[in-house]
Amino acid sequence: MSPLADAVAANEDIRTARSPGAFQSALTSGRFTVTAEIGPPRGADAEVIAEKVVPLLGWVTAVNITDNQSAVVRLSSWAGSLLARTAGIEPIMQLTCRDRNRIALQSELLSASAMGIPNILIMTGDHPRFGDHADAKPVFDLDSVQLLWVARTMRDEGRLLSGRALRCPPTWFLGAVENPSAPPVGFRAARLGKKVAAGAQFVQTQYVFDVRAFASWMQQVRDLGLHERCHILVGVGPIMSVRALTHLQHHVPGVHIPPDTARRLLAVPTTRTADEGINVCAETIASVRDIPGVAGVHVMAAGHERSIPDILRLAGVGRAAAPAEHRVGAAPSAGEQGARRAD
Repeated sequence: MSPLADAVAANEDIRTARSPGAFQSALTSGRFTVTAEIGPPRGADAEVIAEKVVPLLGWVTAVNITDNQSAVVRLSSWAGSLLARTAGIEPIMQLTCRDRNRIALQSELLSASAMGIPNILIMTGDHPRFGDHADAKPVFDLDSVQLLWVARTMRDEGRLLSGRALRCPPTWFLGAVENPSAPPVGFRAARLGKKVAAGAQFVQTQYVFDVRAFASWMQQVRDLGLHERCHILVGVGPIMSVRALTHLQHHVPGVHIPPDTARRLLAVPTTRTADEGINVCAETIASVRDIPGVAGVHVMAAGHERSIPDILRLAGVGRAAAPAEHRVGAAPSAGEQGARRAD
């Protein structure tokens, strides 16, 4: 094939990718939708992404590719997104405001669309002091709400933040994150409302272990009608060790682990903590699935991606390719277990 033919074929692939992706289509259909999170490697090994994707094929509809999560240097989210797509799964590219000013952020957004990355998850990002370059200068020129508005304006109105017109407007399915249990708890549903007003079409939450507290937050979300304007995916994940439990309890703001759950994990031998953590995660999925307005779950199992199919089986969630009967009414990112997730 000639270079010209190669270029034509590549452009055709990108045009195809600009139609609604599998993730957006699944949510729009009302199907209970599962996504997972993949952290790019601390190195230039492209095979790592494929190794993490393979166990998830057929089980999740899309995977988040994190953006230097926990302020630790890794392979970039856009590169990881392209590698995930090559491995056969649709990416959700995370984009944080921590490291870039508004020029670079808009450039990243345009580039993602040009390369056929259909989903963008926008976050403010963790401060560099939490990462491996604590003396790095933080940017935070925009926050997540502002960047959502900018991205929506670029897509829907075809213009940059400066007001300058774009010759070819980009396309994406835009997402945000939210932490239902972070203080002040009474403000979190309203905060999600700001993100929805700015342009968020889907939201993935921080880890949920306290289903009762989450159900209360969802009641506030429904009272505001946000579940009809934004697809809500509940953040879940297995606690695989006592060390991970301690980290989540004491070092991840806004994550509440009920005492009964903690006692349950501590009551088993340490050789069985991971198995019990998987059971707890599956039970959480089964419980939140019955809460009105929940569109799906986002499974964060950093370093333990191979456990995700078992978790979904135990939860009674079928493979992603199979239609589900469950219908919903909706038109720190994780480094090691329990990483911070700044929104």
